[in-house]
Amino acid sequence: MTPLLEVRDLHKTFTLKATRPGAPRQAVRAVDGVSFGLLPGETLGLVGESGCGKSTIAKLLLRLIEPDSGSVSFAGRELVGLPQRELLPLRREMQMIFQDPFSSLNPRQKVGDIVAEPLLVHGLAHSGELRERMLELLQTVGLSADHADRYPHEFSGGQRQRIGIARALAVRPKLVIADEPVSALDLSIRAQIVNLLQDLQEQFGLTYLFISHDLGIIEHICNRVAVMYLGRIVELAPAETLYHAPRHPYTAALLHAVPVTDPHRAAHRPLLGGEDPSAAHPPAGCHFHPRCPYARVICKTHYPELKEQQPGHFAACHFSSEVGKFRVG
Repeated sequence: MTPLLEVRDLHKTFTLKATRPGAPRQAVRAVDGVSFGLLPGETLGLVGESGCGKSTIAKLLLRLIEPDSGSVSFAGRELVGLPQRELLPLRREMQMIFQDPFSSLNPRQKVGDIVAEPLLVHGLAHSGELRERMLELLQTVGLSADHADRYPHEFSGGQRQRIGIARALAVRPKLVIADEPVSALDLSIRAQIVNLLQDLQEQFGLTYLFISHDLGIIEHICNRVAVMYLGRIVELAPAETLYHAPRHPYTAALLHAVPVTDPHRAAHRPLLGGEDPSAAHPPAGCHFHPRCPYARVICKTHYPELKEQQPGHFAACHFSSEVGKFRVG
């Protein structure tokens, strides 16, 4: 099957402000050679600690910020370098659900206007049918016609995220990038939104890039998972394989950190040691080696390539076979 989205060797560096007059400006490699593909109808999870580059990738894919180099191909068309006038029609097919369901909505607009705006921008509905289409979208995400004439501040966090989802669906996209879509919500609401996203995927044939640091949600909703560390993908595998037999020590550490209800098991699970390295000054060799229990001399000097360890399972680790002995129990 031909990928809907293909990302090849994507790079993005940010230059920080000088800490004091005359001091050199530091460069942060937020995205450092990332490559992956996304098949139609698939959900790919992108996980990692805060600051690893997940949200930067989302913005690069949608050309909200420009990459330094690399390739982003959507439905066979290269997006990097594409003029804005040619990019606009493609934006209909690529939409984003944002992390904060309040700041992503215009507080001065009524909900009906927020949901209808994409239809107007892309010329997808005439004035006579606009309200009908808007009300249909609200109903699709579990809201009612009465909600159309209210403002965002009158809604709960879960309801506001439903509004954001309705806005994203308005233009009938093929790809939806969900950037931490439930992290700002109460625990009781998260499952409702995740289930809604799954139902909408089945109903409209959507493809998701689902960004999160919550491994429980990723396991529930994703077909495959890509694990990021300091701007690079260190492991990529089918969700079930990755959760039961990780091949990178960072992935294993993340899985060990997932809370368990059995206190005996929790007491015997090793925790990740060391401190997070600076993204402006990453360690030489494998960036993870200062925190890695498997690290040896080669890890300090040579960064491992992301290689296929077994069919469909990729890992960037010199000693992935040893990590492969780990099992999550």
